[in-house]
Amino acid sequence: MWKTTPALLGFLILVALLSAVSLGLGLLVMIAAMVAVWVLPAWRWYAKLGATFGAFFLMLISAGMSGQLENSEPDKSVVSAQDTDDKNTEAAPPTTPAKVPAIADYTGKALDEAEKGARSAGFTSGRHDASQEGRAIAVRSTWTVCFQEADTAAKSVAFAAVKDDEPCPSKDGGPVPWPTMPDVVGDTYNMAVKALDQAGIDLDSITLDDVYLDIDAPTAEEAAEEGDEWRVCFQRPDEDDEVTSTTTVHLDLGQWTDVDLVQECPSKKDTTYKIPANDPNHHDGSSSSDSTTGGGVSTGGDSSSSDDGSSNVGTVHPGSFCSPPGATGVTKAGTPMVCGPGSDGRDRWRSS
Repeated sequence: MWKTTPALLGFLILVALLSAVSLGLGLLVMIAAMVAVWVLPAWRWYAKLGATFGAFFLMLISAGMSGQLENSEPDKSVVSAQDTDDKNTEAAPPTTPAKVPAIADYTGKALDEAEKGARSAGFTSGRHDASQEGRAIAVRSTWTVCFQEADTAAKSVAFAAVKDDEPCPSKDGGPVPWPTMPDVVGDTYNMAVKALDQAGIDLDSITLDDVYLDIDAPTAEEAAEEGDEWRVCFQRPDEDDEVTSTTTVHLDLGQWTDVDLVQECPSKKDTTYKIPANDPNHHDGSSSSDSTTGGGVSTGGDSSSSDDGSSNVGTVHPGSFCSPPGATGVTKAGTPMVCGPGSDGRDRWRSS
């Protein structure tokens, strides 16, 4: 029965069915079917050849149909990957443009330091005078930044600066607000220094001088130590004058305490003596206090007479005029001095 034509045709149909399930299994069955077709039935050669091609095409058609069905189903791996991408896309926050780094604030810093920092941050820098004078900036290390204006999109910054010893204007291109001189005449040295400091004046610009012919000007340290004894008699600049970085503040000081008979400044500088006995005209027959040039001097409060008729006038200035001859005194450093003829024949204080 299996050698009959219907049996062989059924065998060929089985090839098609098995090829739909498994291409490898269908191929094996087809080979077996072809052997059976060429060996067993008494078919003519062209029928056998037709059966062979027919079986082959049936196998390809069945396998192709099977493949089309499989391919028509979505690839789970692809779908899974797409779902994952969709979920990641939904979960991921919206991207924002990259932020341009902000430049640091260099206000109050040296200009060369500011430009170096700007270059390190990737900015190009420009510079100009912050005052209304429009000066050229040569040595950047001697200028201080007052204002800066940055363009983060263009990554550029412009610095406006003034010289180190100048105050910044209230706005870019405005006048430099120099401090003005307060009125300190009549103040003690301590009060005057406080007023100058509060006005914004550099205390290192102060120069001290005395108003007497026989007393040396104190140093700043000496004046500060005896700050309530020294009084400002004259000042330069005058009140309300502008004090720039090149201005020298002159304070002319007089000195007295509560025990001094005269406690006021002379009318002019270098016209009188702190110690009346230092005046060469002190004993020329004029009255005691009016004999001094310019009036208004202190007696010093420490003159005394010795048993031999000579007088001790207290603190004196070496080389200054003196009277009477033979009078004694001491310098501020404590060196004994005596009043005697100098090289010009006039009595002056010299070492005893």
